[in-house]
Amino acid sequence: MKIEHLGIAVRSLETSDNLFARLMGKASYKRESVEREGVTTSFYKAGESKIELLEASNAESPIAKFIEKKGEGIHHIAFGVVDIYAEIERLKGEGFMFISEEPREGADNKLVVFLHPKSTNGVLVELCMEKS
Repeated sequence: MKIEHLGIAVRSLETSDNLFARLMGKASYKRESVEREGVTTSFYKAGESKIELLEASNAESPIAKFIEKKGEGIHHIAFGVVDIYAEIERLKGEGFMFISEEPREGADNKLVVFLHPKSTNGVLVELCMEKS
């Protein structure tokens, strides 16, 4: 398991892309819309990990609700795994709760699943695996 990326909820990708491009010293390498989740993403490489900026594309998306409740900031930490299905079973066996136990297509060519923050000290944890 490795830290694959940190997800940061933002109000405006345009504003935040400008900020992170200056901070990282390079432009975003990818922008992608994930309509099912109601989000548009922008990715930055940070060594072997990434930063994912997340902007809500509709008022009902989880990112819109997060920003309304908590404001902009770190939304989740994502761990890259080799076998997402085996990790789900292992973590269920360890007593962790999932928001959904079925992996779904996420951004950046990944299958993703989220652990419920109630079982991870209030931190939303994402597991992600490269799609083959």
